[in-house]
Amino acid sequence: MSKTTWHTMMSLDGFIAGPEHSMEWAFEQGGGPNAIADSVRDATGAILAGRRWHDVAMERYDGVHGIYGGAWSGPVLVLTHRAHDQPGEGVTFISGSVEDAVAATKEAAGGRDIVIFGAATATQVLEAGLLDEMVVHVAPLLLGDGVRLYGAPGMERVDLERTELGASGQLTSMRFRVLR
Repeated sequence: MSKTTWHTMMSLDGFIAGPEHSMEWAFEQGGGPNAIADSVRDATGAILAGRRWHDVAMERYDGVHGIYGGAWSGPVLVLTHRAHDQPGEGVTFISGSVEDAVAATKEAAGGRDIVIFGAATATQVLEAGLLDEMVVHVAPLLLGDGVRLYGAPGMERVDLERTELGASGQLTSMRFRVLR
């Protein structure tokens, strides 16, 4: 059965992107082979991303060609309120509910897993009860500001169960099952 996975890198102080959505710090982490990241990449049939992820990835990080360092290709669907805009190469814009977006991404994945990119989109998928797991790679640095992994005043607690733990260079990688 396919899974829906939020896959991200995070600074030790809880940010998945720095100020102005910078991600250079993440690309500096290197560390060599990472079995957990490789397993997510290899199981992924399609990606559902948010509009901010799309805009930043297209502008700064080689768009879909930069996904997993260029080692993955496949359908990338972007949930947006501006579906009439022109998407970047290799991207399909979709609008509507997060439930419909997840269903469309699962269909595009052809029975394989789907991965979620972008904090706002991942939060919507989580709140809709459609997220099965999170894979987080923790980088040994403090960004101090940026886009938080999760949370804002009034948000609900989410319980997780760690199912895998690994290390690659200075990165600590963890896989969590979302408890419902």
